[in-house]
Amino acid sequence: MIKLLAFDLDGTLTQHKVTIEPENRAVLAALSSKYRLLMVGAGGCMRIFEQLERFPIDIIGNYGMQYAEYDAAKQALRMMENHVVPCDRERVERRVSALREQYGFVPYAGESVQYHDSGCVTFPILGTKAALSDKLAFDPDRKKRRAIYAQVCSAFPEYNVFVGGTSSFDMAPKPFDKRYALCRYCERCGFSPGEVLFFGDDYGPGGNDAPVYESDFAFLKVDDYKRFPMVVSAADLL
Repeated sequence: MIKLLAFDLDGTLTQHKVTIEPENRAVLAALSSKYRLLMVGAGGCMRIFEQLERFPIDIIGNYGMQYAEYDAAKQALRMMENHVVPCDRERVERRVSALREQYGFVPYAGESVQYHDSGCVTFPILGTKAALSDKLAFDPDRKKRRAIYAQVCSAFPEYNVFVGGTSSFDMAPKPFDKRYALCRYCERCGFSPGEVLFFGDDYGPGGNDAPVYESDFAFLKVDDYKRFPMVVSAADLL
């Protein structure tokens, strides 16, 4: 029944913002001979394409705010959709400041908020210029952020909020999230939910793969991107 394989990237096929390992890329190539493949990412389409070393695949980026199709003749991506949602930065700043005061997230290094061209927003708890060592040590098990996740969601009702990276909350304007993006792709290309299998690693509370994990789509957990070939083998997909 499975006709479409959809993938998260960071943590599932490779490390964050690192090019895909040859072994995992080879598995994608083998899968492409039997199934249609789709990337469903939180980053921009071109960044994902370069991380994949320009692997021939359709890409959903920015939680569905971008969509690009692979052009085999040109061996390049053709951007089909690129949504930009205006952001009221003053209101965002006020709410982030209130959360910082409430939970003691001061001082911070750099800017208090990171704004993206798409309209997505990142709330970097330690600031935009925090040292990597501090970010890695802040909340490795995500318990600190999950403890206040509901409050952050309540403060930003017009966004879908995710526990992002090592020390941040990522926010995408509603209705954009990976489930919404995958549903739109299926409608566009004629797939039913029962014909789709999604691979992801960030499926816990607040994870950006959680909307898919909690939906009708079949989901395979990839808890270590180095084990991706073994997950594929165990699922008997090749």
